[in-house]
Amino acid sequence: MESPQSQKHKQSQKQKDRPWLMRTYAGHSTAEASNALYQRNLAKGQTGLSVAFDLPTQTGYDPDHTLARGEVGRVGVPVSHLGDMRRLFRDIPLERMNTSMTINATAMWLLALYQVVAEEQGADVTALQGTTQNDIVKEYLSRGTHVFPPGPSLRLTTDMIVYTVRHLPRWNPINICSYHLQEAGATPVQEIAYAMSTAIAVLDSVFASGQVPEERRGDVVGRISFFVNAGVRFVEEMCKMRAFGRIWDRITRERYGITDPKQRRFRYGVQVNSLGLTEAQPENNLQRIVLEMLAVTLSRDARARAVQLPAWNEALGLPRPWDQQWSLRIQQVLAHESDLLEYGDLFEGSHVVEEKVESLVAEALAEIGHIEQLGGAMAAVESGYLKSQLVSSHAERRARIESGEEKIVGVNCYQGSEPNPLTADLDTAIMTVDPANEAGVVRAVREWRATRDEPYVHPPAAKALQLLKEAAATDTNLMEATVECARAGVTTGEWAGALREVFGEFRAPTGVSSAPVAVAAERGSTLALVRGRVDRTAADLTAAAGAASGGGRLRLLVGKPGLDGHSNGAEQIAVRARDAGFEVIYQGIRLTPEEIVSAAVAEDVHCVGLSILSGSHTELVPEVLERLRRAGAEDIPVIVGGIIPSADAQVLRAAGVAAVFTPKDFGITEIIGRIVDEIRTASGLEPLEPLGSPDPHHTPDPLEVPA
Repeated sequence: MESPQSQKHKQSQKQKDRPWLMRTYAGHSTAEASNALYQRNLAKGQTGLSVAFDLPTQTGYDPDHTLARGEVGRVGVPVSHLGDMRRLFRDIPLERMNTSMTINATAMWLLALYQVVAEEQGADVTALQGTTQNDIVKEYLSRGTHVFPPGPSLRLTTDMIVYTVRHLPRWNPINICSYHLQEAGATPVQEIAYAMSTAIAVLDSVFASGQVPEERRGDVVGRISFFVNAGVRFVEEMCKMRAFGRIWDRITRERYGITDPKQRRFRYGVQVNSLGLTEAQPENNLQRIVLEMLAVTLSRDARARAVQLPAWNEALGLPRPWDQQWSLRIQQVLAHESDLLEYGDLFEGSHVVEEKVESLVAEALAEIGHIEQLGGAMAAVESGYLKSQLVSSHAERRARIESGEEKIVGVNCYQGSEPNPLTADLDTAIMTVDPANEAGVVRAVREWRATRDEPYVHPPAAKALQLLKEAAATDTNLMEATVECARAGVTTGEWAGALREVFGEFRAPTGVSSAPVAVAAERGSTLALVRGRVDRTAADLTAAAGAASGGGRLRLLVGKPGLDGHSNGAEQIAVRARDAGFEVIYQGIRLTPEEIVSAAVAEDVHCVGLSILSGSHTELVPEVLERLRRAGAEDIPVIVGGIIPSADAQVLRAAGVAAVFTPKDFGITEIIGRIVDEIRTASGLEPLEPLGSPDPHHTPDPLEVPA
């Protein structure tokens, strides 16, 4: 006679779960090259597409715009018009595909292009499945691809949600994204609270618009999905997913009156943490990725519906197709070789898990309540509250790593290593984008604009854009006008430019000035020593200029050239330099080299620090150096930080860059010390003793504390 346990096991095997959607985040160079990559990945068993768009596409610029220089095809695929979208999905049947598009400010535009291509394929658009990320709040806070002010941005999101519920009922019109919040330093509580506050703002806007009848509110809520991050703290991350589900169920039931449990389900996809990937001993990233994936797959009741994993070498540069295949195989081994999908929830009844989940729920609800008191998520964005909280949390995390309290294997502990065969040849360990690619894409978009209207007496593109602007000036749903722009051959830059004329643009708060001190300059600490060197160098420069000793401060310009909006590193440098006694000039993201040089000259800075993570350093840094020379300011040292391959770092130094920092340089205070050294060298001052050595010229003030 079979035991009850055996019978239960057999029944669970009959009810084996289907695997989650397996994706890799991919796209580069051109639509044709990305299409070939998608075809290969699908042939390898990938079950969905996750499209990475380049920064000009994400921020609403055509490839020939001045801000697009160096960014075309770098971190994703350029899609400028309907022709590009056709080539991107050539021979991929969209009616049978589940496509995720990581796009936010221009989400409405890219969905319109996708719909028109599907129509051209003969697809039933009501059967289209997939997701547009379309979460603008986290762009203001972390990723920096916002375009319009919060109010108009929320309107675009609202209009798109309403349109999809009516016309594309299987499409997820928004993927409320806490992934980048964690990348920007969010704690689990902040990640939950800020994502849920965004969801509340979006749903309140949709229902307040009057475009959705009462009986269809559940259809709206049922199409809301989330995109979350899973870090390496396995237990905490798994509990976070369960807390997410409980809070979403409560909000949708109590605030919006949704009675159908299926419509209240917390549906989420995940990319595991990239913040924790290390340049030092990058082979360790593989086990980090596996551990992070387990946090969102082991628990059946809180399992992700779609998973995409980074590659082991993403801290070094752009992954190769083989690296992406490796990440895909990790998912396939877990889903198809293990017995995970044969069982119910493994953590049900765990007192440890339940206690942690309850704690996260309580703290997150308290923070959601605080944001409500501030006027909601949009008000908290505009006031700078959310951004300053993230900058502070990130600064605290960096301080724990630098002190050794938070251990990172291969970075601040267990640093000894055998020679790494994976990175023996760094030039072949990552994929590089041909610099000539950009020129070809620029020529192609100009040819498109020149030839699209030839068959017509009255150019339909111009007419479609005029109708779009007229609709934007009213409360008309903008999706229909956007679809007509797509059909008429309008370009990405033209669509966004038309709306910029009506809505204006927005520069989000940086959060730097209001961030509290994260590292105390206690007597004898490294920060106190660096503060002393900053003060002494300022005094030496004043004395050398013939003025009384002790006047003035060192001034550092932190610049973000191009379209790269990943500002975490720049913000942390700015905050630590401020705490070390620098006067910091930081104007936020999306600056041209001309604007950076103009600010450097106007502010009479002692050093320019450039932060670039998108790979455009080879184009933009030399231009900054050249403009400084033309302005007669070539004596200002320029330092660069970002994901910069060693070969590129050598080229930058040869061009005149004083120092290059990459993710392996995790000691921010030491970086500030190096900046002081470069200022002294450029100014002809005698070098100081290395940090940690006694300075015979400096008598420390026993009351030396941060200003």
